[in-house]
Amino acid sequence: MTTPTGTTELRELVLPVHANHRGTLFAGQGLQLMTKAAFLAARGLAQREVVMAGVTGVDFLAPVPVGHQLLLRGWVSRIGRSSMTVCVTGLADVPGAPAEEVLKGVFEMVAVDAAGRPAAIDRAYLNEETA
Repeated sequence: MTTPTGTTELRELVLPVHANHRGTLFAGQGLQLMTKAAFLAARGLAQREVVMAGVTGVDFLAPVPVGHQLLLRGWVSRIGRSSMTVCVTGLADVPGAPAEEVLKGVFEMVAVDAAGRPAAIDRAYLNEETA
């Protein structure tokens, strides 16, 4: 199965190494996973390397206990000349229980060249529905 350009899905099992002293996902680990999803979505759309320019907002909506599966979905919601806005949501579940939205955030990503300077996003390969 392929995902549309500018989108990504990744799954992670919350293990004790990812947990805080309360046995739930440590916020820093959650932010790291959300950043990875934003990076993959942006790089997939830009078809070049990207860096994070900022985080507009992150919400931790509910604790995620050890043993839960975390599904992160990222998608590019805005495309500029070299920048993109990427939205990320996180859903957590265990077998036999419905998924619950537990994380969400908005990330600003910038396409860069080999020298690390902002580079224009080539829109030639994007279909009209994506752009």
